[in-house]
Amino acid sequence: MQSIDYINLENEFGAHNYAPLDIILNRGEGVWVWDVNGNKLLDCLSAYSAVNQGHCHPKIAQALTHQANKLTLTSRAFRNDQLGLFYRDLRKIIPYHKIILMNSGAEAVETAIKVVRKVGYEKRGIPSDQAEIIVCENNFHGRTITIVGFSTNHSVRKGFGPFTSGFKLIPFGDSAALEEAITPRTVGFMVEPIQGEAGVIIPPEGYLREVKEICNKRNVSLIFDEIQTGLGRTGKILADRYENAEPDVTLIGKALSGGFYPVSAVLSNSEILGILKPGEHGSTFGGNPLACAVARTALTVLVEEGMIENAAEMGKYFLARLNELKSPYIKEIRGKGLMIGVELSHEAGGARAFCEKLMKMGLLCKETHENTIRFSPPLVITRDEIDWAMDRIEKVLRAK
Repeated sequence: MQSIDYINLENEFGAHNYAPLDIILNRGEGVWVWDVNGNKLLDCLSAYSAVNQGHCHPKIAQALTHQANKLTLTSRAFRNDQLGLFYRDLRKIIPYHKIILMNSGAEAVETAIKVVRKVGYEKRGIPSDQAEIIVCENNFHGRTITIVGFSTNHSVRKGFGPFTSGFKLIPFGDSAALEEAITPRTVGFMVEPIQGEAGVIIPPEGYLREVKEICNKRNVSLIFDEIQTGLGRTGKILADRYENAEPDVTLIGKALSGGFYPVSAVLSNSEILGILKPGEHGSTFGGNPLACAVARTALTVLVEEGMIENAAEMGKYFLARLNELKSPYIKEIRGKGLMIGVELSHEAGGARAFCEKLMKMGLLCKETHENTIRFSPPLVITRDEIDWAMDRIEKVLRAK
């Protein structure tokens, strides 16, 4: 089959809820992927940071196949031998008291919403069904009906109402707005340390620490959605480490499995996660032995192979190279670690055309918020590979 045949099959039988670039990938290794025609391309998206460890990392693949031949799923009706080991291994790296395992990032977000509401009702005396959670404009926390209900992106909301109540929007990066928005009914503040889908928007220095202090003072649960920023993407195990601003609840996912399997986690303390009793929350697949075995190995290679440190070093280098560019199309370059956004001017006519041209030159990236190109390669990328990418980025951004 040719590429067009695969595209036609998708278009004929699939729902048209995505607008992917027209390339058909069938193999990956490290930072590289290959299409069905044998063309080799450098992946600068990492499946939206789910493949931090690189495509098809051999140790994670081995863990997957080994566990798949032993035991894959028990549900949580029974215990399995991998779950406790996963908790132990995760706590060595991120020392939270309590953990709930789910599957997708959106499930982790929904879990956090449920538990902080319950804490508000049972421990803080908030009247039943009146809890409020504060979120930020231009947020992206997933696509469930509750989550899109508090999005400010018209395209993800239109046609899906009515929406769940109990959410209040404030500007991102404005700690004074948070202080002003808190009421006696506020149970939580959920925020991304860096807004990824919004175009890699980085808040002012000190913002994470300030919102932590405000939430502590006002008895509000602080939730950091680190599903995209966490697990090394920004050059730290979690982005909150840049400001020593550990929240009450942290959400991780994506790279938690190295791209092999859906795994997400809600990390918190006994006061918050201890609020749940048997039957009040769960998932058939959450915490299954296959997920746990894969995630244990994905965490191990992330730390033992120095990927987090490499993300910090290579991120600085990549940003420095990008900042050397002289292009009439670049409005702003933003980034931390290997989470980088290049915002183009309105006159550039949108970022997608640039992404399509880069794809033809062997470099894969994706536009976000229409005018921003996002560069988020696997954390195993080398200086030589960044130079290879920059040769192509320079050509495309200097002349459309």
